[in-house]
Amino acid sequence: MPHPFRDVAIAGVHNTVQARSLPDHDSTSIALVGALGALADAGVSPQEVDGVVGTDCAQIVLELGLGPCARRPTSLGIPALLDAAALIITGQCRVVLVAAGGAGVHLDRASTAPWTRPANELVVGYGLFTAAEFALMARRHMLTYGTTPEQLATVAATIRTNGHLNPDAVYFGRGPFSPGDILESRMIADPFHLLDCATTSEGGCAIVLVGSERANECRAPVWILGGASDSFGPAYTVAPVWDFQPRVDGPPVGLVGARAARMAFAMAGLTPADVDVAELYDPFSFEIIRQLEAFGFCRPGEGGPFVEDGNIGTGALLPVTTDGGTMSYSHPGINAQQLQRVIRASEQLRGSCRTNQVDRAEVALCSNGGAGALFCDVLLLGRTRP
Repeated sequence: MPHPFRDVAIAGVHNTVQARSLPDHDSTSIALVGALGALADAGVSPQEVDGVVGTDCAQIVLELGLGPCARRPTSLGIPALLDAAALIITGQCRVVLVAAGGAGVHLDRASTAPWTRPANELVVGYGLFTAAEFALMARRHMLTYGTTPEQLATVAATIRTNGHLNPDAVYFGRGPFSPGDILESRMIADPFHLLDCATTSEGGCAIVLVGSERANECRAPVWILGGASDSFGPAYTVAPVWDFQPRVDGPPVGLVGARAARMAFAMAGLTPADVDVAELYDPFSFEIIRQLEAFGFCRPGEGGPFVEDGNIGTGALLPVTTDGGTMSYSHPGINAQQLQRVIRASEQLRGSCRTNQVDRAEVALCSNGGAGALFCDVLLLGRTRP
């Protein structure tokens, strides 16, 4: 049986400038800048595009004069990419553009970002914003396995230092960071200190997917080896509970992503030991520890010691979130920062990272979401066509 994604490849990627604020843009305009950049990177003319995926897809179709054109208003990173791939696999499109942006959304800098504030009476009255929801999951892990604040701080220090070294990161030059620096920052939602948490910023990005024949004309195509998603319900409307387990034979919310990772690895014919770099989604430091366990890089309860032993830094066993992630590179709204995990993984495989390039990387894993959001998406990319 042929691999389901054998005939589709990532041909171009692009991140726009990322900044705390981009006053000359809104979310649509910065997504359009990202789209044009990705097309240029792929060497693809806008007139070749016959499919657009993303929240602003219809407006991009209009602005670039692409109609008639397929469109999919999918809003989240890895699922949007897989939807785009399906358009090519099913013969509906030959070149698909996936674009996203966030600008002009978070204007009240004194408050938490609007997408972190649930608006229903069962949670909003109790201050159950995103940091608190992820903190509940972290605290349960700490009580169960003895995971320590220092281990969480090691994750945050590693990722923030990656961003400190990255000239394209919003928080470039702010470090380097030690675990002690993380623990000295003010408490936000126990056990998370300020520097355990993602930032807020603005920016856009895009990815171009093409069929295999067109991919042969591209300088460095990246191939989809496997991908899958897990969900337990709507994000940020229900308090997350580690042991919530609707399927008797399935994992609990605390291991959301475990099923998706098994499916992705099975599709790719690979194991966690084959992964050279993991561009993991990092809304909070603990989520990296949780994902390492859920995805099979270590056993449940071993994630804390795994990171404390230096396994996720540059040049280590499994370099993680090498551009600085949402903690330091950028966190532009909901959609773009999830696609950015795929973009960085693609850059690693192409050997084009300005910083923290992993030598001879052949397989990359990227993820979106997390336990506090009740969903997790997993994607495996490779340099070799499956």
